[in-house]
Amino acid sequence: MLEEMRIQGLGVIDDAVVELASGFTVVTGETGAGKTMVVTGLGLLFGGRADAGLVRTGKGRAVVEGRVRLAADAPAAVRAADAGADLDEDTLLLTRTLSAEGRSRAHVGGRSVPVGLLADLADELIAVHGQTDQQRLLRPSRQRASLDRYAGEAVAKPLASYGRVYKRLRQVAAELETITTRARERAQEADLLRFGLGEIEALAPLPGEDTELAAEAERLGHADALRTAATTAHEALILDPETALEGVDATTLIGAARRAVEAVSGHDPALAALAERLGEVGYLVADVATELASYAAGVDADPVRLAAAEERRAALSGLTRKYGSDIAEVLAWAERSALRLAELDGDDDRVGELAEERDALRAELAELAGEVSQARKAAADRFADAVTSELGALAMPHARVTVAVTGVEDPDGLAVDGRLLAYGPSGVDEVELLLAPHPGAPPRPLNKGASGGELSRVMLAVEVVFAGADPVPTFVFDEVDQGVGGKAAVEVGRRLAMLARNAQVIVVTHLPQVAAFADRHLVVEKSHDGTVTRSGVVALDDDARVRELSRMLAGLEDSELGRAHAEELLDTAAQAKAVGPAKAGKRGK
Repeated sequence: MLEEMRIQGLGVIDDAVVELASGFTVVTGETGAGKTMVVTGLGLLFGGRADAGLVRTGKGRAVVEGRVRLAADAPAAVRAADAGADLDEDTLLLTRTLSAEGRSRAHVGGRSVPVGLLADLADELIAVHGQTDQQRLLRPSRQRASLDRYAGEAVAKPLASYGRVYKRLRQVAAELETITTRARERAQEADLLRFGLGEIEALAPLPGEDTELAAEAERLGHADALRTAATTAHEALILDPETALEGVDATTLIGAARRAVEAVSGHDPALAALAERLGEVGYLVADVATELASYAAGVDADPVRLAAAEERRAALSGLTRKYGSDIAEVLAWAERSALRLAELDGDDDRVGELAEERDALRAELAELAGEVSQARKAAADRFADAVTSELGALAMPHARVTVAVTGVEDPDGLAVDGRLLAYGPSGVDEVELLLAPHPGAPPRPLNKGASGGELSRVMLAVEVVFAGADPVPTFVFDEVDQGVGGKAAVEVGRRLAMLARNAQVIVVTHLPQVAAFADRHLVVEKSHDGTVTRSGVVALDDDARVRELSRMLAGLEDSELGRAHAEELLDTAAQAKAVGPAKAGKRGK
């Protein structure tokens, strides 16, 4: 619900705060006072077209601010939060700024946002019906959604089943199309996988084999150097008694050191410990010398084995260049590719399964689409009769509304009632409200079959019949009473009050018969100081309201006759609201 709107520098309004409430709020005022600027401000606040000519003369900019109360989980609140807006508890702040140069800016919840976001929020928050603002229910998609809510469970149940089947059909069709349209690519992919797996299978690499071969090739390639190094080290540790002519080896030196220390170790335990450690060093050196001798004897330059190792390494390198940085990655690629190849080889069977499921789903979807269409057509007839009845009381007694529920021919569509129709997530139907303004006139779309004033009354009748089925919380009507008066004006007021039972209704009017039905009466006051005209918006108490209605009736605020007539009008309206409308459209079952 819109709780408050502040307008600054817009048209004739210098600075005004419009305090709103639930129920039916009416805005009145003298001609030229700026009543329409209230609706214009609402239009700007909810993403309407910006016109620099709306900025008040002498002002650098016009600013419209609004405070909207809504639940945190409401679609509009979620959409605003996704855009980065902050909600102050259950309140969302909206701002639209229009400069005299034509620049426009929007803020939602304290965050700068594209103006388009305001228009998106408007779809969930407000419906404006005026001379130039009749867009919401003129869109066929919105008309279909509203008709579905009006129809209730009769449409909701089969439509929910339709939605589930439609979603699955889309998935199956997408998978089937992927398989069939990419058959050549998939065949090429399978051939490449087979070739790669064949190469790997032919070489049969073992885990870690590349590392082991690299080490072996390194050893075989330097066999002479390795053997010489081992022999030299061995001789440094232990000299061969038969070949050594002179010199002392490490073993001899360590033995001499151990014997020298042991000779006196009995005199000091610390030295005895060192003697023991020298003994351990001697044993260790002897062991190392033995192993060096064994290593030197085992090192053999084998050109044949070296050539075989290098050849095997070269073959494995061919695999690692194509399938992985090492043999471990090559084997992992082979495992993945085997699974993928099995999937590709199973496509023929999968195509048959998917085609069978697709055909079954299309048949089921066609049946559900037919159920949805029948329920919509039944609801459309009831809705059209109800709206036509409402129009009779709104000074359009010869007008008739019909609801066309049709489908678009499509050779690839669903077979529904003997026709091939295009289908989508909401079924096969296109819904459009048509108006025949008088007998003999062909039904035409609403925006082509009625004048601006008539269209506002048609929209009022539609909204009254949709009451409770439309989720929009706020309705704004401007000039809805154009061209009517007397009893018809009373019926307009009666139906606005009826609509206000389920939503917030804001109406700009010049008819006292309409204003008398309001729960809250605001008046746009104009003052003139000789150079500048300013307008403000004031909420009226009971006595002030009688004076305003008297002015609207007789042009005189303090006329006794006018006041008496105004009081009578208020009493009549109060009684009518208590009893309820004589005729009302009823929601479909």
